[in-house]
This record gives sequence, structure tokens and C-alpha cells, in this order.
Amino acid sequence: MDTCILKVDWSDVGQQALEKAAKIIKDGGLVAFPTETVYGLGGDAKNSRSAKRIYRAKGRPSDNPLIVHIATISQLDEVAEDIPEYAEDLAEAFWPGPLTLILNKNRSVPRHTTGGLSTVAVRMPDNEIARELIIKSECLIAAPSANASGRPSPTTAEHVKADLNGRIDAIIDAGPCEVGVESTILDLTTDVPTILRPGMITKEMIEQVLGRVIIDASKSEEESDDKPKAPGMKYKHYAPKASLTIVEGRPARVASYINSQIREGNLLGLTTGIIASEENRKRYGGDFVKTIGSLEDEKEIAHNLYSTLREFDDLKVDRIYSESFDNLENADAIMNRLEKAAGHKVISADKVSISRIIFAGKNGSNRSPMAASILKTMKMDKNYEILSRGILVQFPEPLNPKIEAVLKSNGIEVEDYHAEQLKSEDITPTTIVFTMEESHRDRIIETIDRANEDNTFVLTKYVGNELEIPNPYGGSLQLYGLCFESIKETLNSLVNVLDQEG
Repeated sequence: MDTCILKVDWSDVGQQALEKAAKIIKDGGLVAFPTETVYGLGGDAKNSRSAKRIYRAKGRPSDNPLIVHIATISQLDEVAEDIPEYAEDLAEAFWPGPLTLILNKNRSVPRHTTGGLSTVAVRMPDNEIARELIIKSECLIAAPSANASGRPSPTTAEHVKADLNGRIDAIIDAGPCEVGVESTILDLTTDVPTILRPGMITKEMIEQVLGRVIIDASKSEEESDDKPKAPGMKYKHYAPKASLTIVEGRPARVASYINSQIREGNLLGLTTGIIASEENRKRYGGDFVKTIGSLEDEKEIAHNLYSTLREFDDLKVDRIYSESFDNLENADAIMNRLEKAAGHKVISADKVSISRIIFAGKNGSNRSPMAASILKTMKMDKNYEILSRGILVQFPEPLNPKIEAVLKSNGIEVEDYHAEQLKSEDITPTTIVFTMEESHRDRIIETIDRANEDNTFVLTKYVGNELEIPNPYGGSLQLYGLCFESIKETLNSLVNVLDQEG
């Protein structure tokens, strides 16, 4: 049987729907309801059977504690004991709001609600409908997020229905949630107040009230046999159906890596979803690119995170790649959810090992093949694919005869060389391009899609020399010989740099 959808607002009809939802809670049933963070799946916090139903409906491990939602600060005494005085200071500063406090529970709260722990998680939601539901039900409401366990948390009633239709009694539909990520969880039972889960109430904000606050050192307790002290600490959470990988690093390198994965996916018949910031959206070439928000507005990114993950479920993509948002002011809350959704699979695009080196010159028949030929004779710690390309190749021009003569006089044979045009597909995420002149570098970046400031360099500047290698074109054989020596000296420095970078 389908779950009942109750449209709730402040009209008479909406209030009647809220009364119906409250009665379901009071009678031991389950109702999903909106908070300012995400939709919660509510049941009577002091009813063991309700707690068991919540775990069963979500498919949630029974040692994963629930959060008790209250409507007034006075209700804190109904579930907790030995409450420190500074808990009231926190409540006054942040309640109603997205802050959950871990306190010692009293006997009225069943162990099924707390996941078997002697502590209880409590918060007061900053949503009038949620608080009114608590008051009308005459119950304190235990509520995890209203999604199937492990899935992205729901920020709309439609998300709840997609996961829990037929498993729960009712869903209150009162529009989308405002914040979009779950509350900050602060443990007050430790010697020093400890943040167990980051949220939009930050460490700095809490320190203004309490003074010293620490952050739990373990971002994940997935390998631990201990009971998690707060929701979201032990088990994989927030995950879309497709595999998710976070790619961190400089924007151009991130885009280059992700675009290469899109192309590889296309060859394998896989569809790839991309989570991008508004600023970097145009860097990606895939058909399934979702803009999560502007890097100037972290609240927008937090608000859109779960809905974006769910959009990819609807698109049935095979895999998802996301930019990292670790440079935002409140990055902890967003990255905590994103990393858990990815199963902590994070790749650094800046550290992707170089495997291909391209030397690029104007017509591809002079200095660039000379440099490629010299480097191939040098001993390096790893093997590289070494290529020569031209920026403006009108026809497959053979190697300049003077270049060939100088190479031969130095014991380097070049057989059947013809210039090739530099193409976008030559530049992979593991490619680095070197030019001899700044103007050539600028031209490549302007005209080649995959070339950018993070993979294309003037050779001499890359090794720390500001002088460019002189162009011997049209000069004497002796001038070509001097060019050879200059390139060789620079390549010796390049080998040292590449060996250090690994």
C-alpha cells in the first residue's frame, strides 16, 4: 500500500493534515517530516516499537543511534540527565537550529532509540512545522534522515517517497529543506566538547560560546567494531546508486582528468555524471554535467548536494565524478558528506603521474624533434612516451637537415621522421607539453582544447631558467650545434625535476 502524502501548511486544511500526522506518531506509527536540514523519519522517541520500526523501514543497522527532536528547551530534561550548564548556553545560541548535542540519557529513553548507548542525541529543529508536529503528537520524536539506509538524505518529500513508499505511514510535504545537510553533532559527555559530525554550525561558532572545542580525529569508523556514538560515524552514508569519485587539485588538472574519464567511459559504453561548480562548469565536455552551485555560496552547494546526487540516480548514470569543495569556508560539512557518499574514494589530479612528454614547436621539424630525440637517450627513473609535434603543420615536413646532421654528429640517429600536428587528443591527464618559446605556449593554450596552464610549459621556465632556448633556424651549422648543447643542458635539469616529482 502506498504511503499517505499529507500536504501541510498553515491553512485550515494543512493544519488538519498535521493533526493526522501527529496522531500517527502518537499511536506508534512513522511519519516523515521536514526540518531545516533534511527530511526526518519520525516516531515516538520513548516507544521501543517505534524505534524498531524506524530501523526496519530504513534498513538501518540497529547500533546506529537516532536523534531525539524536541520543541522546547524544557523538554531536554525529559531525555537527558547530568546536563552541563554550558549546554543551556549552546541551546540559547543555536536552538532552534542545526546543532545536535550528545548527553547522558535518562531512564525514560529506551536503548533501542539510542542504538544501545547510555547517551542520547538531542536537537531542536528550526522548522515550525516540525516543532508543531512534536507539540501536537505529545511525543518527543526520534528521527534519522528519511531515506533508505546508505542513500543520499532527502531534502524533498519526493525524495522520501522514492526511498520509503509503502514502508512508512505518512509523509508530510511542506516543500524543500532550507539547509540541505544534516546537523552538527557535538558530544558534551567528553572532557572537552567534541564535534563528531561537522555541519553548518562550525567549530569556530561553537568556540565563541564554549571556548575550547575539538574535532573527532576519526572521519570514519567503518573499520571499527565499536558502536558509533552519533549517526553517520560508522556506516557508508549518502551514496548514490552509481560509484562516486572525488577529484581534487587545481581546476584545470581536475577538468583534464575528469574529461579523460568521460572519453574512456564513452568508449566502454558507460555514462558519466559530473558534479561541477558554476565557475568550472564549462571546463567539462560530458552530457551529464550538473552545476551544484557557486564557489562563492557554500550554502547553495550544501543545499543542492543531496538533490544533485539523486538526480544522477534518475539519469541512471554508470559512474559519477565530483570536484572537491575543500577550499570553501565551511568545507568540513560538505566534504564529510561527499567523502562518505564516495566511500572515501578521492583522487588528486595534481598527483596523477606523468607518462607522456610532448615537445611542441612551430612547424614540428626543428627544436621540438631535437629535444625529443635527445631526451630519449637519457636515463630516467621511469619510462615516458616522448613525442614531437608542431603547432602549424601544413604537410608532414621531414626533419630539418641541419638538425639531423647535429644529432648524427652526437651519435643520435633519427629514422623516417615527419612532423605531425599537435591535436587535442594527444593531451591526456598524464601528459605534459613543453615549448621553446612563450609565444608557442600561449598559442597552444589558445587553440588546443585540452591544453592549459597546468599541463603546458616553456621548457626552460619549467626547470627554473628564465631564458628561452634560441631558435637556430636559417643559421649556420655551428649555431645549430649551440642549440643542441643548450637543449641538452636544459633536459638534464628536466630529468632531475621529473625524477624528483616521481
